[in-house]
Amino acid sequence: MDLQLNGRRVLITGGSKGIGAACARVFLKEGCAVLLAARDAGQLAATAQELAPLGPVTTWAGDLSRPEERERLHEEAGGYDILINNAGAIPRGGLLDLTMVQWEAAWALKVMGYIHLTQLALGAMQARGSGVIVNIIGSAGRHPRYGYVCGATGNAALMAFTEAVGGKAPDFGVRVFGINPAGTRTERMVTLAAQDGKTMEDVSAGAPFGRLAEPLEIARTAVFMASPACGYVSGTVLDVDAGSGNK
Repeated sequence: MDLQLNGRRVLITGGSKGIGAACARVFLKEGCAVLLAARDAGQLAATAQELAPLGPVTTWAGDLSRPEERERLHEEAGGYDILINNAGAIPRGGLLDLTMVQWEAAWALKVMGYIHLTQLALGAMQARGSGVIVNIIGSAGRHPRYGYVCGATGNAALMAFTEAVGGKAPDFGVRVFGINPAGTRTERMVTLAAQDGKTMEDVSAGAPFGRLAEPLEIARTAVFMASPACGYVSGTVLDVDAGSGNK
């Protein structure tokens, strides 16, 4: 299927690894030009070098928990057709385990980062009458638990935000939607499992199909939904969890 994405410009935050890097790989194979944004310049450079044979890749290093850096990214990106909001890793812990400083730092990157970049992108996209914004959120917002209360609450807020903005965006010629990945085999998941003294096999044992989702599976979903081939989607958040949320 031709996704009609050739020549589109894509900005991906949290693009140096995991789901962000996987999204870049798929967009590049569809003929897009990709800008990867993340904090770690070294990791960005390594990812860009790996992806370069697939198509044009540029990088931007900065701290997207800071409003002025988000504005700098938007300006320096020089215009883009698709925004993938993917940056942010909110820590685990119950309400009594995390300080307010930790809550605010985590939400500054993921929650406020998504909201601010969506605001910046939507204004530019409205002016030209086209564009797509994809928020990679997380299934904890749909199924909150105490041990991940900061992340679950942030994700739930982003789901409400995405649905509200995505319901209005078609009036501007723009689409806004979200994706809630279930547990995905990323570098962060490996780290979290090790912190609990578990292997990835342990973590995968109770998952649907006996495995976690792969980053490329989430990426392919995001790219298809962002393409004109799926052009009537806005204001929704899709759960990609192999039905685990229905058990």
